[in-house]
Amino acid sequence: MNETKIPKFERVLPAPRDKVWQAWTDPEIIKKWWGPAGFSAPVAEIDLRVGGKYLYCMRGSISPGQPQQDFYSGGEFLEIVPLEKIALTDYFTDKDGSFVKPSAYGMGEMPEKMHVTITFEDAGENQTKLTIRYAEEIPDEHRAGMIQGWDETLDKFGKALGEV
Repeated sequence: MNETKIPKFERVLPAPRDKVWQAWTDPEIIKKWWGPAGFSAPVAEIDLRVGGKYLYCMRGSISPGQPQQDFYSGGEFLEIVPLEKIALTDYFTDKDGSFVKPSAYGMGEMPEKMHVTITFEDAGENQTKLTIRYAEEIPDEHRAGMIQGWDETLDKFGKALGEV
């Protein structure tokens, strides 16, 4: 595997770990930050337990001048260590949470099911290091968009922490 093609996102956030965990796992807070700049999140459903599922929707336009579209994703929680770690699967879904191929959203070469690990670590007084690691390689044509999307999403996440 080529490590440079496997996404990893890190951000040190100005909030204690319990607050960061809450913002990451509370559906009402997730609706405030999920998705890149210009996107809203009308749906965030979470059954936060091993074997539980989640369903998120981000609504927006992927290109200026294009109509808004709903992009659904979901998956299953594989491991949960409160305040420390969440491991899950992540894949595209329809509005009911059923798997759809990435091509349904114009992402034909993306892995159909991804494995993601999110960790929460203390990073100094009232600071938390959030790390999001994917296990699969992301094709070249989608990697830059994914990096930009997570960067903008984490910017929104940081702002939402002020409301927790």
